[in-house]
Amino acid sequence: MSKIKYGLIGFGGIAENRIAKEGFACDRSRFAPLENATLVAATDLNQARKPAAEALGLEWYDNAQKMIDDSRIDAVYIATNNLTHAPLATMALNAGKHVIVEKPLATTPEDAQSLVALAKAKNLSIAVDHMMIYNRLNRQAKELINQGAVGTVNDSCFHMDFAYGFDPAEAATWRCNNDAELGGPIGDVASHCFYMAEFMLDDEIDEVAAVYYPKTVPIAVETGAYIRFRMKKSGLSGSVHVSFGELRGGLGGTLSNLGYEIYGDKGVLRGYGTMFQLSGYDDEPLPIRLELDQFTSQQNFKADGPSPNIYQSLIQHHAESIIKGEPIFAADGPRNVRLCFAAHESARQGGLWRR
Repeated sequence: MSKIKYGLIGFGGIAENRIAKEGFACDRSRFAPLENATLVAATDLNQARKPAAEALGLEWYDNAQKMIDDSRIDAVYIATNNLTHAPLATMALNAGKHVIVEKPLATTPEDAQSLVALAKAKNLSIAVDHMMIYNRLNRQAKELINQGAVGTVNDSCFHMDFAYGFDPAEAATWRCNNDAELGGPIGDVASHCFYMAEFMLDDEIDEVAAVYYPKTVPIAVETGAYIRFRMKKSGLSGSVHVSFGELRGGLGGTLSNLGYEIYGDKGVLRGYGTMFQLSGYDDEPLPIRLELDQFTSQQNFKADGPSPNIYQSLIQHHAESIIKGEPIFAADGPRNVRLCFAAHESARQGGLWRR
């Protein structure tokens, strides 16, 4: 099988450690090479990141335009700050490159929809990094729901609460200092909760109602939000809790609390650490797990044995679409951005339902 050659635009901490080392298996001590994709190049505005990229065997480009113009590159993975997602993806698509974009796909619903339209017009694959749907325990949870393990579902809660922005260096980052970046708790992590709710409940979110949390962190964006959502087909409602203002005791308490509860009339499914960047490896900071609580008995599921890396699964799905000539068009990307905008609009209007 031929391999799709990718270039990585943006080489910060997550890009290096999650996308390059894990997703593209550049850490050969932990991962075998991917069958259908290979990372061959990287670039970043910060030229000081060049040695780290070259240490992984990647060719370094002085800027994104040079990478996009290189005919040897088949596709690019965009891992930059949110405001640059749409311009860079547009450049790449116009140059005939397939694209993966870190979430959110863009910082406005209009830009997100324009990217999908452009990809369709060019017949190029575009995907957004909604990687948590590939977590093995999240997929098992979905199966248990479909099998009726919790009975008839009537409520759910997805939550990602942690501390970010208390430190002046964190407060100065683009996620915290500019609401146009769509990088506060709503854009940064409610976005994950929205697509995970749709995945787990096999439905699309139709509308949301939100209120902001009290201002407890010295950042320009919101501290956090409580969001209710309603599903399109089933009418089911649920909630999303996101915040940059929760200490949660430290790393262990924070990571284990990133998860969800799916409530039915016969039981509850609880995910611990399943709403994060973890795939379930022994060398990760803590074991992720899934609990099925049927009230009189509880059953715990862990990611025992080899588990697919969530970033690798995303990349391989994208690469496969290119090889097969069956492009994918990030159908959930524009909707996800729209829901983030609707949550902000609702919160500014005192919690009214918005689409």
